[in-house]
Amino acid sequence: MSRGTLFIIAAPSGAGKTSLVKALAGRSHHLKVSVSHTTRPMRATEVDGVNYHFIDVAHFEEMLEQGIFLEYAEVFGNYYGTSQAWVEDQLQKGEDVLLEIDWQGAQQVKRLMPDCVYIFILPPSLQALKNRLDSRGQDNPLIIERRLAEAVNEISHYPESDYLVVNDDFDQALGDLLAIVRSTRLAITHQQDSQQALLMSLMSGSVNAPAQ
Repeated sequence: MSRGTLFIIAAPSGAGKTSLVKALAGRSHHLKVSVSHTTRPMRATEVDGVNYHFIDVAHFEEMLEQGIFLEYAEVFGNYYGTSQAWVEDQLQKGEDVLLEIDWQGAQQVKRLMPDCVYIFILPPSLQALKNRLDSRGQDNPLIIERRLAEAVNEISHYPESDYLVVNDDFDQALGDLLAIVRSTRLAITHQQDSQQALLMSLMSGSVNAPAQ
């Protein structure tokens, strides 16, 4: 059994990455979404342990001192972190793992795990990004302006990624993400493990060799 692949998806706030991640996980087998720890308040539509593990700052700092996180970042005054033990356990089982994190966390993971696949999601325009932030109804105008200003900085880090996906049409963007996952799974490094029995029978030189 080959080791799973770690997929990273990063995007500015409002680009639609959370909806895309949820849809991608529902359409692709053996793809587990990592649930991050965060100190930010839980929103009315969220569930602890499903959307995030919601903890206080003291607990987060304790976990940080214990070296539990694969990556962590502070975003708009709140901490976010990914459990390294959980990610490694899933990869060892041959499961692919999907991390929905920001560019800071992606940089950290890329340094530690250079074989991960980093996907950056772009909005079709800054106006579209503003419209999406407005329609969510979660932030006041000042916060939205701050998020837009930060989005420009976040987008400037797109060259660090392996793939770019523009979320203009949701179905098209989802199809692009599925194509990336499928193509990664077809790479020789994965296929030579998963198709080992077939490869051995094909190279045996005998038409009677069983294909397992």
